[in-house]
Formats: sequence, C-alpha cells, structure tokens
Amino acid sequence: MRPATPPCATDDYDLAIIGAGVVGCAVARRFALAGAKVVVIEKGSDILSGASKANSAILHTGFDAPPDSLELELVKAGRAEYLADRESLGLSLVETGALVCAWTPEEAGRLEAIAAQGHANGVEGLTLMTASQARATVPGLSGRLVAALEVRDEHIIDPWTAPLAYLTQAVALGARLLRQAELLAGRYEGGWHLTTSAGDIRARAAVNAAGLYGDEVDRRLGFAPDFEIRPRKGQFVVLDKAAFGHVPRILLPVPTEITKGVVVCPTAFGNVLIGPTAEEQDDRVRATVEREALEALLARGAQIVPALAAIPVTAVYAGLRPATEKKHYRVTTRPEQRAITLGGIRSTGLSAALGLAQHALRLHDAFGLPARPRVDPPPVTLPNLTETGARDWQQPGHGEIVCHCELVTRREIEAAFDSTVPPGDFGGLRRRTRAGMGRCQGFYCNARLAEMSRGRLAVPLAVEDRDEA
Repeated sequence: MRPATPPCATDDYDLAIIGAGVVGCAVARRFALAGAKVVVIEKGSDILSGASKANSAILHTGFDAPPDSLELELVKAGRAEYLADRESLGLSLVETGALVCAWTPEEAGRLEAIAAQGHANGVEGLTLMTASQARATVPGLSGRLVAALEVRDEHIIDPWTAPLAYLTQAVALGARLLRQAELLAGRYEGGWHLTTSAGDIRARAAVNAAGLYGDEVDRRLGFAPDFEIRPRKGQFVVLDKAAFGHVPRILLPVPTEITKGVVVCPTAFGNVLIGPTAEEQDDRVRATVEREALEALLARGAQIVPALAAIPVTAVYAGLRPATEKKHYRVTTRPEQRAITLGGIRSTGLSAALGLAQHALRLHDAFGLPARPRVDPPPVTLPNLTETGARDWQQPGHGEIVCHCELVTRREIEAAFDSTVPPGDFGGLRRRTRAGMGRCQGFYCNARLAEMSRGRLAVPLAVEDRDEA
C-alpha cells in the first residue's frame, strides 16, 4: 500500500502552513507564487478532511457581511481573484443569482435595510422585488412569499475543485504536502521547530489555518489563544437531480443575528441542497445526522418550493464550522514569532480563501524576511466535474463508466490517482471525481472502486485491505 505521506526528514522551509482546508490550500498557493518554499501540514489522510469538506458551495458577494469588516474586505478580494483566475485553473461558476425571500411582513420590512447594507458594502445588482416579480424568476416558489431581494451576483461553484487547484499549483511550484502529520508541538527559537506525527520540520514562519483546531494549534505553538472554537454543526439534505429544474436560483432566508438560516439552492452537480442547520456542540470530530433535523429541513424546503416535497433524497450529510465566541474572523499576527493565525473562518471561507491568502502574505511581508523572486504560475487546469460543461464520459476512449449515477469514467479515476495531489482516502477520491456520490451512494460502484484503488489509499476502501493495513 502506498503510504499517505513520504517519511518526513527535517528540512528548512520559508513557511509552514498548518491545515490543508480551503484556506490552507489558498495560502500555500499565494506564498508559492511569491517564491516561498512552503510545507503544508495536514493531520488527516487527505486535504479538506475537516470543515472544508462540507459547505453550501456559494460564491458570496459580501452583500450581507458586517460593514467595514475584515470579512467583507477578504470576501470581495477572494471573489475577485477567483473570477480572474478561474478559467486558467479550470474552476467552475454557475451563474444562478440569489433571492433573499421574505415570508412574513416583518421579514419583508427588513429587506430594504439589507439592500442598503449591500449597497454600502459596494455590491451591485441588488433589486427589491414583489412576490410576483420573484416568482417570475423562480416559478416554483410558494404562494406564501411576501417579497424578495434579488442578489444578481451570488453564484454557485464546485467547492472541492477550487482548493485542489490551489494546492496543485502550489505543489507544482515546489510546495510540499504532508498528510497524516498532526502538529504535536512547536517552539520558536529564531525560527520554528515543529514536531509532527510524521517527523520534525524547521520553518522561518508559520500560518495556523487549522480550522476546527485553530485554538488548540495556537496552544501547541506556545501561544495563549485569543479565541475559543465552538463547533457549529450544519446538517444538509441533497435532493435528486429532478429537483434542479424547480430551483434555478439560490433561495436565501432573511438572516438573523445568530445565523444566515436554511438555504435552498442548486448545486454545480445538478442536485438541490437544503441546509444547513446551526447546532453548537463540543465534539470537533463527529458530525452526526439526525432524522428529526433532516425531516425539518425537508419540510422547510417544501414550504419554500412545494414541488420539492415529491423529490426523493439522494444523500444527507453534516459538517462542522469553526465558529467562535464572536461572529467575525479571528486573525492574529505575532511578528516577534513570525506567526499568523487565521481563525474563526466560518461560512464565507470558500469565498474569502484567496483574499485571506493575500492578507496573510501582507502580514508576512511585515516580518522583514528576505523577499524571494516572484514566479509565474505553471499551467494547472483541473477537469470539469459540473453539469455546466463537457464531462469525460462524453469523450471517446474513457475506458468504462465506473459510477453510473454520476457518470464517472475509469479514465477520470486513474487520472485522479496519477495527479499532482492524489487522493489519500475514499472521501478524497469522491471529491475529485464524484464517484459514489449519486443516487445509490456507491452501492453499485464501490466494489469496482475498491479494486481500482487497492494499494493507493492510506485508508483502503475494501474491508480486507483495511485489515491488512
């Protein structure tokens, strides 16, 4: 069996990034483009093994972000860079737009203030609509709708290809990814000496992008954390592709002070997503799904778009967001120890990741370390996995259709294993190819996938292979 990570010899790096979620991957790319020698330390067997693997996949505009906040600045910067670089990296964009839906007169009365905040945040394309105007754009909306606010430029993307592309480009520039490498301790003595479960690392500077473990990583680096992670569970329901025609736009609730609320939105893969819930818990690892909560999500979806009541469920899942005791991003810089913490990055992290990477580089520049020559990005174009472009199954010579639900080919699976950043576990293979993510949830294709992945995953798919490992 291929090991998850080559043995880690002590080495010298310009920057060690702790955490290979979407933020860590974006930071690795930005620093590698700046000429830095980068190592990314991930305790899981693959990237996106924590909070980043479960999100609603919306590319936000920042229309409802706190005014004059760091979050607003970085969401806008991250979105702009995503749009500028998406074609060269092969990133997706499904231009749906969104409606903030008001279901009571009281909610309708708050739409004007939300629009005013959006305009103050520099977001264009905000239009107040009557219920009939909104239903003209989404005919399936319930007759209970009172009013809506159109947000023209809120769109959906493939949430997993983006961070994979960021890290792929970083690795192509010489960055190193260490998987199954949990940070155990760190000390600063003119540079960082990091002890991980995969070996020791030396680096001139460090970035904590550990998400759900951001406060714990700060402690292991010898700092007193200035925030406390309070995991917030979000449960989701994924409806069958038949639902897609009923939900052509993102349908947002009028937000509260506590949560953005339950969203009904199309996905880049042709399904419809309902969620998330917002449930605080102590456990940072397990995010269970519960029948009562899932049934409530289905009922809420049917209240918003009644036709969804007849659509079967394809999948359910739950994720954890790294919430803290405060709502805003928790970014800390410690120049004396050349350390940066990017903490409390919650629901807008996918949109803000590239902006956070820009911000981290600016903070790092203030450390006064010698600059390296910036480099041109190598060509990195990841294959399209969305329903908005050509897929591999439509091209000749693909070998076979391995996953019939999602039309995933043998060529796509082999390409994932032969890629610059191959999957380390079955979840990583699913996120790179969509295999096993359809109606049968792998019932028909898992045996073939286990055969194809034998000896190539740190956590084997086949039970007998796990026993041998």
